Amino acid sequence: MSRDLAIDLGTASTRVIVKGRGMVIDEPSVVAVDTRTREVLALGHDADDLVGRTADHVVAVRPVRQGAITDFDMAERMLRAMLHRCGMGRMSRPRVILTVPAAATSIERRALKQAIRGAGAGSAMLLESTMAAAIGLDLPVHEPVGSVIVDVGAGTSETGMISLGGVVALKALRIGGHDLDLAIATAVRQSLDLVISEALAQELKHRVASANPAARPVVAEVHGRRTASGIPAVEQVSSGLVNRAIGDLVGSIVAGSAACLADAPPELAQDAIFEGIHLVGGGAQLDGFAERLKTGTSVPVRVAASPATAVVEGAGRCLDDVGRLKALFAAADR
Repeated sequence: MSRDLAIDLGTASTRVIVKGRGMVIDEPSVVAVDTRTREVLALGHDADDLVGRTADHVVAVRPVRQGAITDFDMAERMLRAMLHRCGMGRMSRPRVILTVPAAATSIERRALKQAIRGAGAGSAMLLESTMAAAIGLDLPVHEPVGSVIVDVGAGTSETGMISLGGVVALKALRIGGHDLDLAIATAVRQSLDLVISEALAQELKHRVASANPAARPVVAEVHGRRTASGIPAVEQVSSGLVNRAIGDLVGSIVAGSAACLADAPPELAQDAIFEGIHLVGGGAQLDGFAERLKTGTSVPVRVAASPATAVVEGAGRCLDDVGRLKALFAAADR
């Protein structure tokens, strides 16, 4: 059995590919913890199902925020459980490729490698997410051609131009889908005196939000509780309220992409005009975002066939040729 794995440890989801077996894990990056004993009761979907349905001492812990580990102990435990689920025991010591946001600091990169080694990996190599996505999309990353990736994840949004095996222009923001969810929840609380969960705010984003200012208005019924009394209540939430809540954040992401293109060498910028922007990440599924990005950058936008998994698929492909791609891993390990 192969002991090579590719892991995309994201703010919202963790995905694992085992060489020769394909995608083995695609679960939320969350663990359910007993606060009295610090025991991990469940992870992924099982943890999501437990929280809010058990005693108060069982809480959800999300060990990754804005693309960085914020609870090292829980991140290590979650990764250890996932390695076990992949069939990796204590003696397996797998070789792991980990994707990392370009915005990550050297300390955050080091913490990521330490966490996976503590979880049982024999070795860990880092690969920046924009490069991984480009490989996953079969783009000519080793040729003198400019390929532009916009990766809108839950915790970060990054735009990178890749040529000759390197990132020649980059704009990374610690803004992502999770921030949009929080903005929606805040707007609903302030405007309608209704407290809703992050999960419900995310559902609202999928149901009524749009990055297109001219989108047809829609309304969704939402269940929550009143701010002061805690009494359950139902409100009608309009797409206008939701779109105003996320408008500035979406604008910042688009502006970041435009800034990256402006920083690119003129010759490669011409390639972007002809080849277009390749849009990946969960944020690519926001209604109207591709059109908004096209308008804001004046460059055609191509949405990946599987935007949410493009990054881990690219890392998975690297498992077949680790030796030849050492330069890519070295560039990410800074």
